[in-house]
Amino acid sequence: MKTLAAALLRSVAALGHDRRGLAAVEFAFIVPLMLVMFFGTVEFSSGVAVDRKVTLMARAVSDLTSQATAVVDTDLQNFFSAAVGIMTPYDASPTKITLSEIYIDNSNIARIQWSKAGTIATGATQATVTTSTRSQGDVVTSLVPASLLIAGTYLIFSEVSYKYMPTIGYVMAKSGINLSDVAYTRPRQSLCVNYSSTSATASNACTTY
Repeated sequence: MKTLAAALLRSVAALGHDRRGLAAVEFAFIVPLMLVMFFGTVEFSSGVAVDRKVTLMARAVSDLTSQATAVVDTDLQNFFSAAVGIMTPYDASPTKITLSEIYIDNSNIARIQWSKAGTIATGATQATVTTSTRSQGDVVTSLVPASLLIAGTYLIFSEVSYKYMPTIGYVMAKSGINLSDVAYTRPRQSLCVNYSSTSATASNACTTY
């Protein structure tokens, strides 16, 4: 009996000092955490890069429009299509762009003069000009920074939204992350930038609504 008990104690002591397989156990515990951290870093970096591109798109569309005296649908399509190049190498199809001109009246009330939107289909290299959710005459004073509310002036206002879908959903939001930004630019070549669907109806006279 004593011999059996002694043998059992020796076995327990030997087990306590046995380190075989310890590295494998530690590896099994650490690897999942390391993978989550790795892919999380990659996804976060991609999200930051896309967010930066959304800002660049908003500024580019506003800036390109502000350099004209009048624009038609073809011009707007080209401006919106610049988003495809800016978003490369990421998919540009989740991009939605709204471009508007705002007039600030003598009471510092800002109203929409014209507004158009643009979307990009999956795999497309050209944007499609669509109807904006903003209408002529809409009051948008709350959207304009106080420093830009100057009576009798116009603003080109661009809004860009993009739904970023992480490659690995369990690391970040599975349903995607909505990114957006806006930009304001003063017309450069004239007091305002008029819009019409075709050049045949384009006018250089500034109107207010």
